[in-house]
Amino acid sequence: MKNTSLFYLLLMYCLSVQAYENRNLLQRQAGPDKLENILMTDKPWIHYPLYADRRGWDSLTSINKAYYIQFGEKYLSYDWKVVKATDYLEFARSGNRSKMENIYNSNLNAISALFIAEMAEGKGRFIDQLANGLFHTCEMTSWTISAHLSLQLVQGSFPKLNDHVIDLVSGDVGAMFSWVYYFLNKEFDKLNPLISSRLYDEIESRILTPYLNESRFWWMATNVTADKGFVNNWNPWCNANVLQCFLLVEKDRKRLVEGVYKTMVSVDKFLNYNHDDGACEEGPSYWGHAAGKMYDYLQLLYDATGGGINIFSDPMVKNMGEYISRSYVGNGWVVNFADASAKGDFNYRLIYRYGKMVHSIAMEQFASLLKREYPKPISISRDMYRVLADLSSDPEIDKYAPLHGVKPFIWYPETEFCYIREGKLFLAAKGGYNDESHNHNDIGTFSLYVDDEPVLIDVGVGTYTKKTFSNERYSIWTMQSDYHNLPVINGFSQRYGKKYRATNIKPDKNGNMFSLDISKAYPADAGINKWIRGYRLNKGNLCITDTFDINNARVPNRLNFMTWGQVDISQAGVVEIRLNNKTCRLSYDKNNFEPSLEKVVLDDSRLSDVWGNEVFRISLTAKKTVDRGTYNIIIKI
Repeated sequence: MKNTSLFYLLLMYCLSVQAYENRNLLQRQAGPDKLENILMTDKPWIHYPLYADRRGWDSLTSINKAYYIQFGEKYLSYDWKVVKATDYLEFARSGNRSKMENIYNSNLNAISALFIAEMAEGKGRFIDQLANGLFHTCEMTSWTISAHLSLQLVQGSFPKLNDHVIDLVSGDVGAMFSWVYYFLNKEFDKLNPLISSRLYDEIESRILTPYLNESRFWWMATNVTADKGFVNNWNPWCNANVLQCFLLVEKDRKRLVEGVYKTMVSVDKFLNYNHDDGACEEGPSYWGHAAGKMYDYLQLLYDATGGGINIFSDPMVKNMGEYISRSYVGNGWVVNFADASAKGDFNYRLIYRYGKMVHSIAMEQFASLLKREYPKPISISRDMYRVLADLSSDPEIDKYAPLHGVKPFIWYPETEFCYIREGKLFLAAKGGYNDESHNHNDIGTFSLYVDDEPVLIDVGVGTYTKKTFSNERYSIWTMQSDYHNLPVINGFSQRYGKKYRATNIKPDKNGNMFSLDISKAYPADAGINKWIRGYRLNKGNLCITDTFDINNARVPNRLNFMTWGQVDISQAGVVEIRLNNKTCRLSYDKNNFEPSLEKVVLDDSRLSDVWGNEVFRISLTAKKTVDRGTYNIIIKI
């Protein structure tokens, strides 16, 4: 059946085949027979104390015990909210997904808070209200959010009875409820045995059975090969959730082995799809639910098999982990391409755990640095596995020196990211192709940081709507090359598609340089024979060189630069950018270019929370229309 779901459209428009390699790392570790022999039963792999072990939970919650209890107390009189039919329909009507999700998330947040509070206190005070929340959620037709209900056999944004979809949220709910069932089923039995029974039945019918019986969900990557298909963060995220459900709830050993092995085959597709260099083309914002969820999955599988399945020594797995520390600029800023945010929101406890398993001192020290500079309490969320793991790992981080040690020149040869640091300057530039995960048309773009603060920026993306994940994606300004640090060539902007890519890529470590030909990122009608863009950091300056050759140039070229600083273009040949008591000067040939400035008002909180109320596009428009030549831009601090 042809799937016309909005998310499927996103994938069609934002993903394509990468360098797929049949590594099959997990399947090489164990087939079904070996898995049956090494998969533990009776839950000895769970390192957390049982509910009745009050000393164990006092130790686990430590000094934060009172906080978790007080946080849960806020929900003792919580009024469970109903997701109305019109809340689901709003997504189809206006593209607004938040209306349904905010109501649903409010309920799920209450459940997670009540659960942790009860585990911390252990007096039964939160059990009744927790049972109310569980029952309320079990009565819902679907655990899937409206934006993903198009994955139903009957598509649309309205839930269909007994057509259970496993998506990011329904999987989160199933996994959280599985932990609740594991720890508290006997306590619920004291109220009424039907409560635990109902919880078990819902996990079974909504998660376990569909996973065993279905292969239609795109994120399973069932039919992905080197020649077709795509895989992204949904794969490890959903599979990690499903794995928890099987390990915690499934009572039939044959079904347990079958389900666990199916997740191994599926996650192998994700591992096969990723590059050896380990970079996350979706950016640091997505690392926690791409490589981070892969880590969660691998850790669960490692624990449940007593270390019998262990791929943490694989170099790619380590590279995928260390990408997050390498992409950290400083002062909370990260290298952001595509839909990623420029501000990092790090789970340093996750970074530490990942680093520990891959023996990365860089990740362990980076986690320690983040904990010192941005300490925060453990977030109580529906991602219950992360909550429990965070409680266990937090004290260990302090053993490591708080350091962020990265090389001054980092090159990702397959993903085509290049990071260069010299003195006060940090440059991030990219090649790639315009069909990457969470794609923007941004081949050849760059970001420049001064004293670990962005000056010339990648704006990122606004709040997701129906439009974001549709064939209208590139009508959104943040997705367009015109609003990246890129040229408009002969009147043409970059286009979407796998064929629109960088060529002739040359990283130069010794020269602190990175160059590439971006001509193939533009349509053939532009008539571009070549456009070599070069970046060089030299003695506190960024030198940008554009060397071009165009057939029958008809429109003057334009060089665009995005910033959130205050801009002064009044002096010919110089653009001043002032930001937090720093001034950068962008120098250009006043005989060649006419400067202009466009203010872009940010009315989306996802952008304004990072950049403030406005950003600016600096445009240098060539005064002459020429077929070939060289432009030189120098940015000084």
